[in-house]
Amino acid sequence: MKKRFLFVALLLLAVLAFSACGGGNSTTPPADNVDTTPITPPADSGETVTTAVPTDSDNTATQTTEVQYKEPLFEIIKTGLADGFGFELLDKKPVMENGEQVMVDAVYYKETDPAKLALEAATGGKNTIIYDDIGNPSIMVRIPAFKWSDVMEGGEDTLCSAFIVDGKELDCIYISKYLNIIEDGRAYSLPARDPAHTLTIDEAREACAKKGAGWHLMTNAEWAALAHWCYTNDTMPHGNTARGKDIYESWISGVKSTEGNAASAEVWPSDRTLTGTGPDEWSHDRTSSGIFDLNGNVWDYVAGVRFVNGEIQVIPDNNSALNVDESVDSTLWRAIDIDGNLVAPGSPNTYKYDGTIPGIAERDMIGLADGGVFLSTTVTNPMYSGELTGEYGDACAYTFQPFNTVYAAPGLEPHILLKELALYPVSQDIDNGNFFIRNYGERTVARGGSWYDGRSSGMWDLYARESRSFVFPDIGFRSAYFELPGQNNGQ
Repeated sequence: MKKRFLFVALLLLAVLAFSACGGGNSTTPPADNVDTTPITPPADSGETVTTAVPTDSDNTATQTTEVQYKEPLFEIIKTGLADGFGFELLDKKPVMENGEQVMVDAVYYKETDPAKLALEAATGGKNTIIYDDIGNPSIMVRIPAFKWSDVMEGGEDTLCSAFIVDGKELDCIYISKYLNIIEDGRAYSLPARDPAHTLTIDEAREACAKKGAGWHLMTNAEWAALAHWCYTNDTMPHGNTARGKDIYESWISGVKSTEGNAASAEVWPSDRTLTGTGPDEWSHDRTSSGIFDLNGNVWDYVAGVRFVNGEIQVIPDNNSALNVDESVDSTLWRAIDIDGNLVAPGSPNTYKYDGTIPGIAERDMIGLADGGVFLSTTVTNPMYSGELTGEYGDACAYTFQPFNTVYAAPGLEPHILLKELALYPVSQDIDNGNFFIRNYGERTVARGGSWYDGRSSGMWDLYARESRSFVFPDIGFRSAYFELPGQNNGQ
């Protein structure tokens, strides 16, 4: 039987909020010329349910209904007259055709989900409940669109790529408020749960895509947009970065996962905390309405970016949100050349990360303590120079360094696109972030650090060390959601 996800506190808040407002439905007219008084649709009007609704008899969540009807068309006429204050008087006249007033199609929406209304009212619309295609809820944070120039010094005066999908501009995106759990193969953003972990990036993508249209694994474009927003607004979040506590304020902690400290301890001791149980400082805007655990707890897998033999490869704009093919051999991957063009992988003059010292041939998973990487257009120093064979053949030498210490080869200018996507430091002044990388083989990407990473953990963390088959108890994920202009994905 389907689990009831809506928690009691939210439903109580819904009842109180609804009672204070006198109850009833929320009506949103579709345009300025629609009368806001209660409308009784004619008998032949249609009602179209646009949100999948749970069918359990005990589930209190209801639905949004689209009501279609006809309304008379008017035109506004300037009279040329003015009142005593100098304002021009207008007249409203019906539009006539063949002796009859013209009627036009119109629509209004009946919102009958008290929990959703209460959450939006309590957070000023910053948080909402979005249902998947079988009617189960996730708590999501609305991120309004902004330009790169709004969040980056020297940023392009163009819309941030997180808000461009399939060439169309979005007015917002929705990011999971909490690290996700998985129920019946689907990802959900809910509070006070042990976040999903020990799964591959492809399993995370599948759990998000399975939820229906618009749902996807959070993309690197979306992560980078949030990182720049937080950096510009001086709200870089703290988090569970010291075994359940904040490395900077050790007296602050979240609620530890019992599973994390018991069953999985036989494999690796874990100090995950339950989603959203930290203080407001652990959210992206440092309020209770923000996105929690972007710093620490478990790493966030991100889609739409990878490294192949050190070459940076991306899915253009935020097209990864469409759940496009991101397999090893997908033809959708694009490298970035020195002019900022997205080109076929392996093209001349594309950005890559080269090692600062020669690699090793020994098959040891060892960090090259004296090594690092720098931005280049060639790779002459892969960290491992032996054969990639055996069950763990791609997990040999690697390197890591503070993200803000990454530099470019002499004479090479990092294109602004690399900085926008947080694949190259926007400034040497940023802190809280390490860059882990193997510049050989295919490497997926996770961001944000974990409970284990201490002072180095943060939103600039760039983890490009592992293959797509990698799993570990400190790597999880979160889903995101979007709707194209004029599209309703069932909400």
